[in-house]
Amino acid sequence: MPGDRVAWRAQIHRSNFINTWRQYTDIRSCGDVRTILVVGPGQGLDTAVLRWAGYDVTTLDIDDTFEPDVIASVHEMPMFTDRQFDVVTASHVLEHLALPYLDGAIGELARVARYALVYLPVYGRHVQLRVAPGFRDLDLALNVDVFNYLHKPDGITARYAAESHFWEIGMRGFHVKDVIRRFTPQFEVVRHYRNKDWLSSYNFVLRSRRYAD
Repeated sequence: MPGDRVAWRAQIHRSNFINTWRQYTDIRSCGDVRTILVVGPGQGLDTAVLRWAGYDVTTLDIDDTFEPDVIASVHEMPMFTDRQFDVVTASHVLEHLALPYLDGAIGELARVARYALVYLPVYGRHVQLRVAPGFRDLDLALNVDVFNYLHKPDGITARYAAESHFWEIGMRGFHVKDVIRRFTPQFEVVRHYRNKDWLSSYNFVLRSRRYAD
């Protein structure tokens, strides 16, 4: 996110539509869903589509630039009761948190909703070889991420994405297996996948361990 948040909010890109469609389809996979908390509403496309689809949507952000329903940080949400929502979404949000706040945020996501969609940015430049022959829904992709594999973020300094990210998927200490390990005390990982249509995003569908269906 650039420093000029007002200008950024006024922009919309192909990736916004791809990301919104992924959230919509992942939410539909979570069963009977009525209430959704959107953490970090950004340009508002996700919220608009989910409300159009008939969901009861509440938005939260620490920055009033994005006109959220609730102004707060994801690592501390006392205004919401336990299991107040069916699903909470945090798309490209958690990487904006320094490590001392990350586990608290994950715990809050698991507390306020039965399911969580957590989408995270993938570090580096991305190359894809993709084959979609057009039958049997086959869609095969080989993705290569190019970056310095020896680099390790300190977790307390925002150095990435115009100095707005503290860490990203793929960095040392933040490989997919590392992130899953961090989620596991609070969540069962239902599904995780690389977004083939937006290589900068790795997506997790999580079920809170507090609220077994």
